[in-house]
Amino acid sequence: MLTPTFDINIEHQLKNKTFASKRIFDILISLILLPFAIPIIFIGALVMIITSKGPALFKQQRVGLNGKSFTMFKLRTMVHSKDGYLDHTVKNDARITKAGAFLRKTKIDELPQLINVLKGDMSLIGPRPERVEIVEQFNKINDSYNLRHMVRPGITGWAQVNKPLATPNENLEKLEYDLYYINNYSVKLDVQILAKTVGVVKKLESL
Repeated sequence: MLTPTFDINIEHQLKNKTFASKRIFDILISLILLPFAIPIIFIGALVMIITSKGPALFKQQRVGLNGKSFTMFKLRTMVHSKDGYLDHTVKNDARITKAGAFLRKTKIDELPQLINVLKGDMSLIGPRPERVEIVEQFNKINDSYNLRHMVRPGITGWAQVNKPLATPNENLEKLEYDLYYINNYSVKLDVQILAKTVGVVKKLESL
């Protein structure tokens, strides 16, 4: 497990960082990516509608900046359930459709989150947003878990490029990476994570 040098006065440090540059970076990159992403999202949505019953878009409440919840968008990849699913997905999960498995593997299902980025709910880079009940569970286990909400959650992040196959049960291990990212944030680090994300997706596609 990575053990970062984590400053207990991080809240004070974060206030002094120039997060305006991060927001500008998010908006510019999202606007550049969207013209390419929209046709892919449309095709992915169409495939899901044709191959399984239910809406193409999946919406779920997640915890974001300062602990406030927001509606996160994804392409649906599982068999539709009106009541939703509370338990995590597992390897070879029967609820995931064949088309959905491809969307997950290629990360196409995450592309609608570019809208979340433009809305200001999310950043391109940051700790992945979790469901409210998961956040409550891990807050009881580790007081530092809430520190991940001092920045906007991301589509990808330092934890995702270092532990791409981590399960929800490894959230506290991923927390180490999330805190490292928050403590060492820079635009340069964001660019490095974006580059590493491309490599991780390619590697996952070949598995």
